[in-house]
Amino acid sequence: MRTALEGRRTYTEAVGQEMAMKRILPITAVLLLVSCTVALAGQYGAPKAWKTKPSGVISGLVLGPDDKPAPHAAITYQSSGGDSPHAVHADAHGRFTIAKLHTDNYDLRASANGIFSEWQKNFPVKSGKTSDITLHLIYAKAMPKSSGKTVKKD
Repeated sequence: MRTALEGRRTYTEAVGQEMAMKRILPITAVLLLVSCTVALAGQYGAPKAWKTKPSGVISGLVLGPDDKPAPHAAITYQSSGGDSPHAVHADAHGRFTIAKLHTDNYDLRASANGIFSEWQKNFPVKSGKTSDITLHLIYAKAMPKSSGKTVKKD
């Protein structure tokens, strides 16, 4: 004859089973997310950044207002699409190199001793190619002014 306790789980068994479920659930969720990502990448194609290794290069020179090289100038750059900005510094002769760039258009600006260049917008970079640029530092008075007009939208 069976006793009433033989068919029941003990408290320790029940807690152990619950703990095992708590461990399995997050792992299952991560695996599901990864498999969905891989499936979508296969169906719609991988993002452009996954397809090619960045190999474009920008090589440049920063010139001061006196048209002499600006040593150790800071160069800020970002893709024209608005990716987060990055910075490099020119060497003692005003020369700089930015390597490992994806094919894209980039915005660049230089600064040194409180003097800035204008933004060079949509500067093209191609994979496997070196693009040359010269950035000219100009005093604030010489920078082009905006019209200051406000455009009303209806």
